[in-house]
Amino acid sequence: MNRKAINRLKAVLAEQGKTNKWLAEQLGKNETTISRWCTNEVQPSMENLITIATLLKIDVRDLIHPTIITK
Repeated sequence: MNRKAINRLKAVLAEQGKTNKWLAEQLGKNETTISRWCTNEVQPSMENLITIATLLKIDVRDLIHPTIITK
């Protein structure tokens, strides 16, 4: 099944040298949940995205692929 990439969580974690395990521990979530978010199998809630952005010290918009491409 081809899943559309909606969030950039996997890329942002890699850019910051963080792991799924680290994020799971910070959020008190199962590593499987984080993995499913990273592969865009399921999407985190907006509340979780905000918490993740805070943990990673980034704007929440950096976690979401843009829907409009500007030139």
